[in-house]
Order: sequence, then C-alpha cells, then structure tokens
Amino acid sequence: MQIIMVLEQLSIVNYKNIAESTLSFSPKINCFVGHNGAGKTNVLDAIYFLSFCHSATTVQDQLVLRHEEEFFVLEGEYSPLQPPPTGGGSTSSPSLQISPTGGGSPTSPGMKIFCGMKRGTKKHFKRDGKEYKRLSEHIGLIPIVMVSPADNLLIEGGSEERRRLMDQVIAQIDRRYIEALNRYNKALQQRNALLRDEDHEPDPALMDVLEEEMARQGEFVSSSRSQLVEQLTPLFQQYYQRIAEGHEQVALSYVSHCQRGPLLDVIRRDRLKDRAVGYSLHGIHRDDLDILLNGHPMRREGSQGQLKTFVIALKLAQYELLRQHFHDDQQPLLLLDDIFDKLDAHRVEHIIQLVASQQFGQIFITDTNRDHLDQILSHGDFDYRLFNVSNGQIE
Repeated sequence: MQIIMVLEQLSIVNYKNIAESTLSFSPKINCFVGHNGAGKTNVLDAIYFLSFCHSATTVQDQLVLRHEEEFFVLEGEYSPLQPPPTGGGSTSSPSLQISPTGGGSPTSPGMKIFCGMKRGTKKHFKRDGKEYKRLSEHIGLIPIVMVSPADNLLIEGGSEERRRLMDQVIAQIDRRYIEALNRYNKALQQRNALLRDEDHEPDPALMDVLEEEMARQGEFVSSSRSQLVEQLTPLFQQYYQRIAEGHEQVALSYVSHCQRGPLLDVIRRDRLKDRAVGYSLHGIHRDDLDILLNGHPMRREGSQGQLKTFVIALKLAQYELLRQHFHDDQQPLLLLDDIFDKLDAHRVEHIIQLVASQQFGQIFITDTNRDHLDQILSHGDFDYRLFNVSNGQIE
C-alpha cells in the first residue's frame, strides 16, 4: 500500500502579519476566507517556505519577519496518509525521467520540518531535529505547486520569471540540477566581475576556465529544461482545453543559446563585445520559454481571463508532472491563492471540478468569496476544513 505524506499541523510565529497560530489541517481540502490583506496568502507562503526554504514572494528572509519582531519560527508536522485502494491498478501516466535521482519521498513514518531565524542572522532549517548542511538537500522532499496572482508575471514579466518556473519544477525532481545551476551562476558571476574590471584586462587563462565551467554546467541545465518543456507541454495543453472548453490553442517553446551550437563556442564568440558592455551576453542565463496563444505571443493576444486560464493550466500541468515523477507515493501539495478572480463562470466551474476530484491530494485554497469555496466543497464527499482569517488571526 502506498503512503502519501500530508501536512497535518502548522505552527507559525512572527511570520509576516501572523503573530502566532497553530493550525490543524484536513488531508484533502483546506479553505481560507477573508478580505484582501487579512493574512490568507501568508499561511500559504509559510507552507511554501517549508518546502522551498524561502518565501514565494522574496528570497530575502528578513522581509518575512513580522514588523518590530526579532525572530520568526515555522514548524510543520507531516504525517502519512494511507489512501483507499483504487482497484484495477494505477491509471497514472509513465513517470517523468529527467534523471534517476531526485528529492525522493520521505521514508520515515512522519516528520517535523523546522525553520527559525533571528533578525540579522541566517536561518536554521531542520528535519526531525537535525539541521541541514545544505538547503538543497531538502528541496524535493515535500513537492509543492503554488498558483497565485503573481504568476501573471510568467507572461507579462521578463524571461527570468519563466526560467524560475522551469528551475522550480526540475529542482524538485533532480538534486543535481540545483548543483549544476549554482555552479553555472558562480562561474557567470566571476566572469562578469572580470568583464567589469576597468583597471585590468581579464586574464585569458582564467576566462577560459570560467567559460568551460559555464558550458559544462549550462549544457546539463539546458538539456534538463528542454526535456521538461517537452514533457510539460502536452499536459499543459490538456488542462487548458479542459478549462477553456477547447476554444483556443496554446503552446510552449523552449528557447536556449545552446540551440545555436556548442555552448562553449557560443559563450566565447563575443568575448570582446562582452568586455565592452561589462557582462555576459550569451549563456543559459538568457534562456526563455515562449508562451503562445493560437500561434501568437500570449502577452499580446490574450485577455485577462485567457491569461489567468493559461497560468492555472500551466501550474496544474506542473503538478501532474511532479505527481507522475513521484509515482503517487508523495503527491505534491497544491496551494491555490485567489485563483478565481477575472474568470468567467464556465472556467471557474471547470477548475472547481478539477480540484475537487481524486486526482489531487492535499489542497490549500484562499479566496475572498465564500461562494467559490462552497461550490468546491459541494462537489464531493471529502474531508475539509474552513478557516476565517482577519488581521493575521486565523480561526
């Protein structure tokens, strides 16, 4: 019998506008209702923090500290949930095979994840009381997907937003990816420092070493991203058609400097130009993900409702891909933050039917509209909990 880990209890102290709260959750659906700014999103962000070791809105940990407080603490208790037998065998698609390694699923009967930080010091991250030497060792242990209004930047923002999406998915599957990306970025920073030095010409031998490291690590990163997009695209198209009722055609296309030839040659090709501008013009740090609606860029063609549908479908496809990778023995947590705004009634209905199905595991939803949450809860006979949030107080 396969075991699925769920977040059973969350303790929060001095996190954003939440002074102190201890919450016990349903293994299926947890709904948070309240006005904008009440603190609903901060609960979801705390859950996200315990999976990714940082906030969904900032990588500066000091910014999550409650005003005028000197520390924050997050603690999550994860417990095994024994799912009911499905009968007739598994209906899931073949597992994603980006690599044979990954974060894996927890092997203990239950676990506690702790994060604490005092103002002006670095955070401490622990699993069952043992502190991690490297935070990258934790990524992928508790797979998670979050959908929020900020995801509009995937379409309206710069390429760094779309690279971050690819990085977040692959990092939860393959720990080697984080290491390769970190090594690439370190070599890139050192190369850029040499290019910016106005007092000395870059050492050619050192430049060679840094460029070779960028090419070696960058080709691994690019290959992983390319494979991700290839496997994510059909899942994304299926979810989009289900939500939008087949009215539009959508596509994803990965664009990388690695597609121009051997990456080392591409990086070295314009070394003089790089020196003139003071930074590296070529490499996987310039990769992008083209997002298309009916063959045209989504940012130019899409309405607000289409844009929102696109983002939700993309994130649900991300969830499905992670679920396939973990073979259903560690279903990702799904965080849905205020996703129904700017969607027509038909699209809302389709999303509600999706998330209320048995296809998804533990879900956390926020909304200012109680009616949306009641619709979800009326779609099935499952366990749920409903929380009211006001000024950082959660009941």
